[in-house]
Amino acid sequence: MKFITRCFLLVLVGLLTGCATVLVQPKTDLSAPNFEYRLGPGDIIDIFVWRNSDLTVNGIPVRPDGKISVPLVEELSASGKTPKQLARDIEGQLAKYIKDPFVTVMVRDFVGQIDDQIRVVGEAATPRSLAYRKSLTVLDVMIAVGGLTEHAAGNRAVLVRKVGGKQVSIPVYLESLLKDGVIDANISMAPGDILIIPESWF
Repeated sequence: MKFITRCFLLVLVGLLTGCATVLVQPKTDLSAPNFEYRLGPGDIIDIFVWRNSDLTVNGIPVRPDGKISVPLVEELSASGKTPKQLARDIEGQLAKYIKDPFVTVMVRDFVGQIDDQIRVVGEAATPRSLAYRKSLTVLDVMIAVGGLTEHAAGNRAVLVRKVGGKQVSIPVYLESLLKDGVIDANISMAPGDILIIPESWF
């Protein structure tokens, strides 16, 4: 009787273990990084100059060369700067023409630096690049790209990330996250991450 009971328990444990989803993450810091948004080509910005409505402009694009043109300033480099840094640079240029200018730069449409963008390739419904934002998670990314295709091997997905100047590959269990609701698979993204989703073998 004891032998049968032990066998039954072993079988039960085996079944439970087989049904459970066990996630094994590498020893890589997966916490959300500190991040300050940097402007990039394609961003659309609004520039407000206090007490100078004629110098206030909306919908200014950051050109492919990373520069902008605004009233009284023919060309000014914007790419790679934070909105605050760009505002101070514009103030420096406008100080040649008006007294004590105060400028605020607001981003209307976000693209960001190429090095900061999140890239999703492979078996996503709509593979594309996304502007990184603070506290972005892999679930947010998958919602933005429309989820997985029917041929995706979601639990063989890999996140390629630069850590300490080196590229590391982090396993991402997308199928467990999206289909089984395993919240532990919802890891934080970092600027410049590349999410690679392979095709299923069968």
